[in-house]
Amino acid sequence: MSPSPLRSADHAKLRFSFEFFPPKSEEMEGQLWATIDDLAGWNPEFVSVTYGAGGSTRAPTLSTVRRLLAETALPTASHFTCVGASRDEVHQALEDFRAAGVRHFVALRGDPAGGVGAAYQPHPGGYANAAELVAGLRSIDDFEISVSAYPEKHPESRDTAADIDMLKRKVDNGANRALTQFFFDNDVFERYLERVRAAGITIPIVPGIMPIQNLTQLKRFAGACGTTVPVRLDERFEGLDDKPVERAAVAADVAAEQMADLVRRGIHEFHVYSMNRAPLVNETFARLGLTRKVAETTGAAA
Repeated sequence: MSPSPLRSADHAKLRFSFEFFPPKSEEMEGQLWATIDDLAGWNPEFVSVTYGAGGSTRAPTLSTVRRLLAETALPTASHFTCVGASRDEVHQALEDFRAAGVRHFVALRGDPAGGVGAAYQPHPGGYANAAELVAGLRSIDDFEISVSAYPEKHPESRDTAADIDMLKRKVDNGANRALTQFFFDNDVFERYLERVRAAGITIPIVPGIMPIQNLTQLKRFAGACGTTVPVRLDERFEGLDDKPVERAAVAADVAAEQMADLVRRGIHEFHVYSMNRAPLVNETFARLGLTRKVAETTGAAA
Protein backbone atom coordinates (compact mmCIF):
# COMPACT_ATOMS: atom_id res chain seq x y z
CA MET A 1 0.00 0.00 0.00
CA SER A 2 1.36 3.41 -0.96
CA PRO A 3 2.19 5.87 1.84
CA SER A 4 -0.13 8.80 2.47
CA PRO A 5 1.12 12.14 1.12
CA LEU A 6 2.56 14.51 3.68
CA ARG A 7 0.65 17.53 4.92
CA SER A 8 1.32 20.81 3.12
CA ALA A 9 2.72 22.22 6.37
CA ASP A 10 5.40 19.52 6.28
CA HIS A 11 6.16 20.17 2.62
CA ALA A 12 7.29 23.69 3.46
CA LYS A 13 9.77 22.41 6.05
CA LEU A 14 11.40 19.68 3.96
CA ARG A 15 14.98 20.04 2.81
CA PHE A 16 16.97 17.62 0.68
CA SER A 17 20.50 17.01 -0.45
CA PHE A 18 21.60 14.47 -3.05
CA GLU A 19 24.76 12.40 -3.30
CA PHE A 20 26.37 11.50 -6.63
CA PHE A 21 29.49 9.53 -7.53
CA PRO A 22 32.00 10.25 -10.33
CA PRO A 23 31.22 8.41 -13.58
CA LYS A 24 33.51 5.62 -14.76
CA SER A 25 32.58 5.63 -18.44
CA GLU A 26 31.20 7.93 -21.12
CA GLU A 27 27.80 6.28 -20.83
CA MET A 28 27.77 6.71 -17.05
CA GLU A 29 28.79 10.34 -17.47
CA GLY A 30 25.78 10.98 -19.67
CA GLN A 31 23.55 9.29 -17.09
CA LEU A 32 25.03 11.36 -14.26
CA TRP A 33 24.43 14.71 -15.95
CA ALA A 34 20.92 13.75 -17.00
CA THR A 35 20.27 12.80 -13.36
CA ILE A 36 21.70 16.06 -12.07
CA ASP A 37 19.57 18.03 -14.52
CA ASP A 38 16.48 16.08 -13.46
CA LEU A 39 16.99 16.21 -9.69
CA ALA A 40 17.90 19.92 -9.77
CA GLY A 41 14.17 20.54 -10.09
CA TRP A 42 13.76 19.58 -6.44
CA ASN A 43 15.90 22.58 -5.46
CA PRO A 44 18.28 20.70 -3.13
CA GLU A 45 20.08 22.42 -0.29
CA PHE A 46 23.28 21.03 -1.77
CA VAL A 47 24.64 18.11 -3.76
CA SER A 48 27.76 16.11 -2.93
CA VAL A 49 30.21 14.07 -4.97
CA THR A 50 31.96 11.03 -3.50
CA TYR A 51 35.68 10.28 -3.33
CA GLY A 52 36.69 6.63 -3.84
CA ALA A 53 38.58 4.21 -1.60
CA GLY A 54 42.12 5.40 -0.94
CA GLY A 55 41.38 8.63 -2.78
CA SER A 56 41.12 6.62 -6.00
CA THR A 57 38.65 8.96 -7.69
CA ARG A 58 40.27 12.27 -6.79
CA ALA A 59 40.67 13.41 -10.43
CA PRO A 60 37.15 12.42 -11.57
CA THR A 61 35.68 13.85 -8.36
CA LEU A 62 37.43 17.16 -8.97
CA SER A 63 36.32 17.16 -12.61
CA THR A 64 32.70 16.48 -11.65
CA VAL A 65 32.70 19.09 -8.89
CA ARG A 66 34.34 21.67 -11.16
CA ARG A 67 31.68 21.14 -13.83
CA LEU A 68 28.86 21.34 -11.27
CA LEU A 69 30.19 24.67 -10.04
CA ALA A 70 30.78 26.00 -13.55
CA GLU A 71 27.59 24.87 -15.29
CA THR A 72 24.98 24.87 -12.53
CA ALA A 73 24.08 27.04 -9.56
CA LEU A 74 23.64 23.99 -7.32
CA PRO A 75 25.44 24.39 -3.98
CA THR A 76 28.11 21.71 -4.33
CA ALA A 77 30.09 19.80 -1.72
CA SER A 78 32.99 17.47 -2.36
CA HIS A 79 33.78 14.43 -0.28
CA PHE A 80 37.35 14.72 0.95
CA THR A 81 39.45 12.02 2.62
CA CYS A 82 42.83 11.70 4.29
CA VAL A 83 43.46 7.96 3.93
CA GLY A 84 46.80 6.93 2.42
CA ALA A 85 48.16 10.47 2.18
CA SER A 86 50.57 12.71 4.06
CA ARG A 87 49.35 16.04 5.40
CA ASP A 88 51.21 17.83 2.62
CA GLU A 89 49.46 15.67 0.02
CA VAL A 90 46.09 16.30 1.66
CA HIS A 91 46.75 20.04 1.68
CA GLN A 92 47.78 20.02 -1.98
CA ALA A 93 44.60 18.19 -2.92
CA LEU A 94 42.64 20.67 -0.83
CA GLU A 95 44.17 23.57 -2.74
CA ASP A 96 43.07 21.98 -6.03
CA PHE A 97 39.47 21.75 -4.80
CA ARG A 98 39.54 25.22 -3.27
CA ALA A 99 40.87 26.65 -6.55
CA ALA A 100 37.87 25.04 -8.29
CA GLY A 101 35.58 26.98 -5.97
CA VAL A 102 34.68 24.31 -3.40
CA ARG A 103 33.66 25.78 -0.05
CA HIS A 104 31.83 22.79 1.40
CA PHE A 105 33.58 19.50 2.18
CA VAL A 106 32.24 16.19 3.44
CA ALA A 107 35.25 15.29 5.57
CA LEU A 108 35.83 11.55 5.89
CA ARG A 109 38.71 9.37 6.96
CA GLY A 110 38.07 7.29 3.85
CA ASP A 111 38.08 3.58 3.15
CA PRO A 112 41.41 1.83 2.68
CA ALA A 113 42.61 1.31 -0.89
CA GLY A 114 41.45 -2.30 -0.55
CA GLY A 115 37.88 -1.09 -0.04
CA VAL A 116 35.33 -1.47 2.75
CA GLY A 117 36.43 -4.17 5.21
CA ALA A 118 40.15 -3.96 4.41
CA ALA A 119 42.52 -3.21 7.29
CA TYR A 120 43.03 0.50 7.89
CA GLN A 121 46.48 1.89 8.61
CA PRO A 122 46.88 5.64 9.17
CA HIS A 123 49.54 7.28 7.02
CA PRO A 124 52.53 7.93 9.32
CA GLY A 125 52.70 11.56 8.16
CA GLY A 126 48.99 12.13 7.66
CA TYR A 127 45.77 12.78 9.52
CA ALA A 128 44.89 9.70 11.55
CA ASN A 129 41.11 10.04 11.35
CA ALA A 130 38.23 12.28 10.30
CA ALA A 131 38.32 14.31 13.51
CA GLU A 132 41.92 15.32 12.79
CA LEU A 133 40.99 16.07 9.16
CA VAL A 134 38.16 18.35 10.28
CA ALA A 135 40.56 20.25 12.53
CA GLY A 136 43.00 20.57 9.63
CA LEU A 137 40.32 21.90 7.28
CA ARG A 138 39.05 24.32 9.89
CA SER A 139 42.57 25.66 10.50
CA ILE A 140 43.02 26.45 6.80
CA ASP A 141 39.79 28.26 5.92
CA ASP A 142 36.23 28.86 7.05
CA PHE A 143 34.81 25.96 5.07
CA GLU A 144 31.40 24.42 5.55
CA ILE A 145 32.18 20.94 6.86
CA SER A 146 29.87 17.94 6.89
CA VAL A 147 30.90 14.63 8.46
CA SER A 148 29.56 11.11 8.66
CA ALA A 149 27.49 9.50 11.42
CA TYR A 150 26.49 5.88 11.92
CA PRO A 151 23.15 4.98 13.55
CA GLU A 152 24.28 1.34 13.73
CA LYS A 153 27.91 2.36 14.45
CA HIS A 154 30.87 2.23 12.10
CA PRO A 155 31.94 -1.40 11.50
CA GLU A 156 35.36 -0.65 13.00
CA SER A 157 34.07 1.05 16.14
CA ARG A 158 34.27 -0.86 19.41
CA ASP A 159 30.71 0.07 20.34
CA THR A 160 28.15 2.83 19.87
CA ALA A 161 29.57 4.88 22.73
CA ALA A 162 33.01 4.96 21.07
CA ASP A 163 31.36 5.83 17.77
CA ILE A 164 29.49 8.76 19.28
CA ASP A 165 32.68 9.90 21.00
CA MET A 166 34.37 10.09 17.58
CA LEU A 167 31.43 12.10 16.24
CA LYS A 168 31.76 14.49 19.18
CA ARG A 169 35.46 14.94 18.42
CA LYS A 170 34.57 15.84 14.83
CA VAL A 171 31.99 18.34 16.07
CA ASP A 172 34.35 19.84 18.65
CA ASN A 173 36.89 20.32 15.86
CA GLY A 174 34.45 22.29 13.74
CA ALA A 175 31.96 20.09 11.86
CA ASN A 176 28.72 21.84 10.88
CA ARG A 177 26.47 18.84 10.22
CA ALA A 178 26.51 15.05 10.12
CA LEU A 179 25.13 12.95 7.27
CA THR A 180 24.26 9.43 8.37
CA GLN A 181 24.94 6.09 6.80
CA PHE A 182 21.73 4.75 5.28
CA PHE A 183 19.47 2.69 7.54
CA PHE A 184 16.02 1.13 7.34
CA ASP A 185 14.86 0.98 10.98
CA ASN A 186 13.70 4.40 12.14
CA ASP A 187 13.58 3.27 15.77
CA VAL A 188 17.33 2.65 15.56
CA PHE A 189 17.87 6.17 14.21
CA GLU A 190 15.67 7.74 16.90
CA ARG A 191 17.54 5.94 19.70
CA TYR A 192 20.85 6.96 18.14
CA LEU A 193 19.75 10.59 17.91
CA GLU A 194 18.73 10.56 21.58
CA ARG A 195 22.20 9.31 22.56
CA VAL A 196 23.90 11.86 20.31
CA ARG A 197 21.95 14.71 21.90
CA ALA A 198 22.65 13.34 25.38
CA ALA A 199 26.37 13.51 24.52
CA GLY A 200 26.02 17.26 23.98
CA ILE A 201 26.13 17.15 20.18
CA THR A 202 23.79 19.79 18.81
CA ILE A 203 24.61 20.02 15.08
CA PRO A 204 22.03 18.71 12.57
CA ILE A 205 22.09 14.92 12.20
CA VAL A 206 20.71 14.37 8.71
CA PRO A 207 19.38 10.86 7.99
CA GLY A 208 20.74 9.19 4.88
CA ILE A 209 18.03 7.63 2.72
CA MET A 210 18.85 4.89 0.22
CA PRO A 211 16.07 4.13 -2.28
CA ILE A 212 16.56 0.45 -3.15
CA GLN A 213 17.61 0.07 -6.78
CA ASN A 214 18.56 -3.61 -6.35
CA LEU A 215 17.94 -5.44 -3.07
CA THR A 216 20.54 -8.16 -3.64
CA GLN A 217 23.30 -5.68 -4.37
CA LEU A 218 22.18 -3.47 -1.51
CA LYS A 219 22.38 -6.34 0.97
CA ARG A 220 25.98 -7.05 -0.02
CA PHE A 221 26.93 -3.41 0.43
CA ALA A 222 24.95 -3.10 3.67
CA GLY A 223 26.74 -6.11 5.11
CA ALA A 224 30.11 -4.49 4.48
CA CYS A 225 29.17 -1.18 6.07
CA GLY A 226 27.23 -2.56 9.04
CA THR A 227 23.69 -1.63 8.02
CA THR A 228 20.88 -4.03 8.94
CA VAL A 229 18.45 -4.94 6.17
CA PRO A 230 15.19 -6.03 7.85
CA VAL A 231 13.50 -9.28 6.81
CA ARG A 232 10.38 -7.28 5.97
CA LEU A 233 12.20 -5.90 2.93
CA ASP A 234 12.79 -9.42 1.60
CA GLU A 235 9.08 -9.98 1.99
CA ARG A 236 8.19 -6.74 0.19
CA PHE A 237 10.42 -7.53 -2.80
CA GLU A 238 9.71 -11.27 -2.97
CA GLY A 239 8.93 -12.47 -6.49
CA LEU A 240 9.81 -9.16 -8.15
CA ASP A 241 13.28 -9.95 -9.53
CA ASP A 242 11.94 -10.17 -13.09
CA LYS A 243 9.30 -7.46 -12.69
CA PRO A 244 11.17 -4.15 -12.91
CA VAL A 245 8.08 -1.92 -12.95
CA GLU A 246 6.53 -3.56 -9.89
CA ARG A 247 9.93 -3.67 -8.14
CA ALA A 248 10.47 0.05 -8.68
CA ALA A 249 6.99 0.79 -7.32
CA VAL A 250 7.72 -1.16 -4.14
CA ALA A 251 11.11 0.55 -3.78
CA ALA A 252 9.48 3.98 -4.03
CA ASP A 253 6.84 2.94 -1.48
CA VAL A 254 9.51 1.72 0.96
CA ALA A 255 11.59 4.90 0.74
CA ALA A 256 8.55 7.18 0.97
CA GLU A 257 7.17 5.26 3.97
CA GLN A 258 10.49 5.62 5.77
CA MET A 259 10.71 9.33 5.08
CA ALA A 260 7.08 9.98 6.01
CA ASP A 261 7.58 8.19 9.32
CA LEU A 262 10.71 10.25 10.05
CA VAL A 263 8.76 13.43 9.29
CA ARG A 264 6.15 12.35 11.84
CA ARG A 265 9.02 12.01 14.33
CA GLY A 266 10.08 15.60 13.67
CA ILE A 267 12.75 15.11 11.00
CA HIS A 268 12.56 17.40 7.97
CA GLU A 269 16.01 17.18 6.36
CA PHE A 270 17.23 14.21 4.32
CA HIS A 271 20.40 13.24 2.46
CA VAL A 272 19.39 11.01 -0.45
CA TYR A 273 21.83 8.53 -1.97
CA SER A 274 20.78 8.89 -5.59
CA MET A 275 23.09 6.24 -7.09
CA ASN A 276 23.22 8.61 -10.08
CA ARG A 277 19.65 7.74 -11.04
CA ALA A 278 16.65 10.05 -10.89
CA PRO A 279 13.49 7.95 -11.55
CA LEU A 280 13.29 6.22 -8.16
CA VAL A 281 13.98 9.45 -6.30
CA ASN A 282 11.27 11.20 -8.31
CA GLU A 283 8.76 8.41 -7.64
CA THR A 284 9.56 8.47 -3.93
CA PHE A 285 8.98 12.22 -3.71
CA ALA A 286 5.77 11.93 -5.74
CA ARG A 287 4.41 9.46 -3.19
CA LEU A 288 5.03 12.04 -0.48
CA GLY A 289 2.89 14.49 -2.43
CA LEU A 290 5.82 16.74 -3.27
CA THR A 291 5.95 18.87 -6.40
CA ARG A 292 9.00 20.16 -8.19
CA LYS A 293 10.13 23.73 -7.80
CA VAL A 294 11.16 25.46 -11.00
CA ALA A 295 14.35 26.59 -9.33
CA GLU A 296 15.93 29.74 -10.70
CA THR A 297 19.20 28.52 -9.23
CA THR A 298 19.49 25.48 -11.48
CA GLY A 299 20.28 24.79 -15.08
CA ALA A 300 22.59 21.80 -15.24
CA ALA A 301 23.76 20.70 -18.65
CA ALA A 302 22.51 17.27 -19.57
